[in-house]
Amino acid sequence: MSIHRRRFVAALGAGAVASTAGCTQLGIGGSDDQAAVAGETLTLTTTTSTYDTGLLDEIHTDFEEMYGVTVDAVAQGTGAALESARNGDSDVVMVHARGLEDEFLRNGYGVNRRDLMFNDFVIVGPESDPAGIQGMDSATEALTAIADAGATFVSRGDNSGTHTKELNLWEAAGTEPGGDWYQETGTGMGEALNVANQQGAYTLSDRGTFISQRSEVDLTILVQGPIEDGPEILANPYGIMVVNPGVHENANYDLGMAYIGWITSPGVQSSISEYQVNGEQLFFPEAVSEDPDFQQYVPEGWSSDGSDA
Repeated sequence: MSIHRRRFVAALGAGAVASTAGCTQLGIGGSDDQAAVAGETLTLTTTTSTYDTGLLDEIHTDFEEMYGVTVDAVAQGTGAALESARNGDSDVVMVHARGLEDEFLRNGYGVNRRDLMFNDFVIVGPESDPAGIQGMDSATEALTAIADAGATFVSRGDNSGTHTKELNLWEAAGTEPGGDWYQETGTGMGEALNVANQQGAYTLSDRGTFISQRSEVDLTILVQGPIEDGPEILANPYGIMVVNPGVHENANYDLGMAYIGWITSPGVQSSISEYQVNGEQLFFPEAVSEDPDFQQYVPEGWSSDGSDA
């Protein structure tokens, strides 16, 4: 996936950006329909990065007031968020590991996937930079240098989207991480950053969480992601999908689809774009595009005859 800022359609003018647009088109926007769901709770399992950055707290009030509902955002690693949905404990999933999302879709647990937004991953560490990776234009070479130096690296170790990306990077680097220098925390991104800070260690972080916590840690970005012209391998796209009511009939499909319509609507995509921490944009919207990627709806490589190509 190429990281770039997709232009919003020209219709995003005054009055065209109402955040209700996606919902009314789903046929769930009338007052009768809104009254029918009033008082319900939508369970969203999502990554720690979307939660810890404050993004969801910023935008959810609009949806909750519109329908008179509550959004219960449960912050977990991507693997745990998808597992909750497999078990029927979620209505909507918002995650960032396309390979795990595709498995979820192939197994029939999720439907109606949409590309939502993106940011990128960065490699952060102490300013002293004992492995000498600052400014490297290859993430895999940077990891190899950390391993060769035996410099402490903190891994989330929690089957999250960030952990999945980290393992993919080690594999691409041809390096098997392990030993005293490699520490797995089994925690969310915020706590992993705190541990790395305490130990003067390196870690892989999504840019959004790092920006939101940068004032609290003595770590710096040493290898940039593609948003700042770093390697494309550090791209970090987010997807959203509703739990298949054919598998879990208790899933709140109607409200879940209303939520997806709302969060991918031009108005809310603009709100995501405008959300900042310390003057910096954390997420870049991707649902509204002049050139939509229709591969977003099905697992990558899925052919028209319903099989993997």
